[in-house]
Amino acid sequence: MKICYILSLIVATTALVACQGDPNAKPIYGERGLPKNCRAIVQTNIDAYRAKQYTADEVMDSLERNCGTNGHSW
Repeated sequence: MKICYILSLIVATTALVACQGDPNAKPIYGERGLPKNCRAIVQTNIDAYRAKQYTADEVMDSLERNCGTNGHSW
């Protein structure tokens, strides 16, 4: 019984340490102001679209390239 308690405590501790949080919980920008995670990329794309710097197709291409299934920002 004591072994089960110790093992469950070890498993729970390992799970907490392994799941350090969501890397996209807040936007992260690099030293030069460029977006480094998907949340920052999405917001930058929305801002650029609203400012009419990019078309909707260009924004969607950027999101797919950076945050899609095989995206660079994952």
